[in-house]
Amino acid sequence: MQEFINLTGMVLKTVPIGEYDRRVVILTKERGKVSAFAKGARKPNSRLLAATSPFTFGEFKLYEGKSSYNIIETDIFNYFEGFREDFEAACYGMYFLEVMDYYTRENNDEKLMLKLLYQSLRALQLPSLHKELVRYIFEIKALTLNGEYPGLPENREYLDSTAYTMNYITESTVERLYTFTVSEEVLAELRAIADGFRRRFMDRELKSLTILEGINS
Repeated sequence: MQEFINLTGMVLKTVPIGEYDRRVVILTKERGKVSAFAKGARKPNSRLLAATSPFTFGEFKLYEGKSSYNIIETDIFNYFEGFREDFEAACYGMYFLEVMDYYTRENNDEKLMLKLLYQSLRALQLPSLHKELVRYIFEIKALTLNGEYPGLPENREYLDSTAYTMNYITESTVERLYTFTVSEEVLAELRAIADGFRRRFMDRELKSLTILEGINS
């Protein structure tokens, strides 16, 4: 008898398999990052078509086969449909998904990473927040949650407001991250800090970042 499990999470990416199937990578609250097959998900009338697309957040009912999970049913809470009407926000969002795919692992406790991803995607849709600021907050907090934050770089002097902002980002709960704005001067210093961290701690270029930087150049 097959045993089913229910996992709550967000689809990070999908890969076409064969003519109609998909392999889906989901960041889950219960089991970290998992891969699962969705049979027939690419058929136009499939009930799994939208439910296995990137940004989809909800509950996934799976059974565990000999070598993989298989998606049976879904109960979707949020499709982040606003990204369909905001191309720039969608590009930022795809970058966030790829960063999470890079950082997270199977069977790790990734609850805070999942929460960070969800709250960051919501923040991208707030007109009161600069999307670039959301990006740097996300990057710095993800590094912190991954246990790699080395402290404020010591190779230059920073504005007191920048030092305060960095401390707030690294020490605050995820729920309180996106509650402030900064000056252009502080934003520029956050950009330099986040870019330096990325070059130092990421060992490959992310495709979504190339696209994102292309639209912002």
